[in-house]
Amino acid sequence: MPEGQETTRSLLITGCSSGIGHAAAHAMARRGWRVFATARAAEDVSRLEEEGLEALRLDLADSASIEAAVDAVHERTGGRLTALFNNGAYGQPGAVEDLSRDVLREQLETNLLGTHELTTRVLPMMRAQGHGRIVHNSSVLGFAALPYRGAYVCSKFALEGLTDTLRQELTGSGIHVSLIQPGPIASRFRENAYRAYRANIDAARSAHADTYVKVEARLSSEDGKGAFTLGPEAVVDKLIHALEHRRPKPRYAVTVPTHLFAALKRVLSTRGMDRVLLRATRNERE
Repeated sequence: MPEGQETTRSLLITGCSSGIGHAAAHAMARRGWRVFATARAAEDVSRLEEEGLEALRLDLADSASIEAAVDAVHERTGGRLTALFNNGAYGQPGAVEDLSRDVLREQLETNLLGTHELTTRVLPMMRAQGHGRIVHNSSVLGFAALPYRGAYVCSKFALEGLTDTLRQELTGSGIHVSLIQPGPIASRFRENAYRAYRANIDAARSAHADTYVKVEARLSSEDGKGAFTLGPEAVVDKLIHALEHRRPKPRYAVTVPTHLFAALKRVLSTRGMDRVLLRATRNERE
């Protein structure tokens, strides 16, 4: 336990209805943390409570919801919060030219602006106690762009830049900031992305109509079948280090694609990296 940290460690997690957030909430509770597991839907909050977790409603696209959740945590903990795991996010598929301003804004409201607002609301508690841990769940798409994922790539690239700046600004405060960069993880992410695609992309009128046939096939297939796909526990392992190690890392790479793309980006030109990334998604476009 880091020096100065309270005996009862408390952790607020977003996006706990399934996948990484759900696994993280249960894993950290088993490790003795007081976990505040949050979800957008009331039925998911009720289910998390039935599973024995202390659950709250929190919608990252809704400022009032964020404020209410932070107020509840403040009241229940006496104004102390050890850590925040910003995990909640979704992916909006579609070619960049098919993304309306409103659709892109909606993606950023959840994946970037809501995460930012929640972080700024818990920071006063951490500053008052003199320590804290903030962990943002980013993605391999936070540094490597892939076609037809532009909205999500935009949100994660921005999150990484904002996080790097925050980490620098918090130097010496006792508050540590880390990023986790997963590649493919077994979850409901693809299911949710397919729903967003169907709601917001007019494939029939797009210049990318033929490619969208392949995109739809990928999105409608079951998650977790890829050769490099890992379970959510792979992310939880990195989260444990980021929350409990005396010197957490600024970044944690998860899955082979993340490690590979990071290494290639250091040595290849931009055009060379484009060739690699386009080749990696060739089956989606041909």
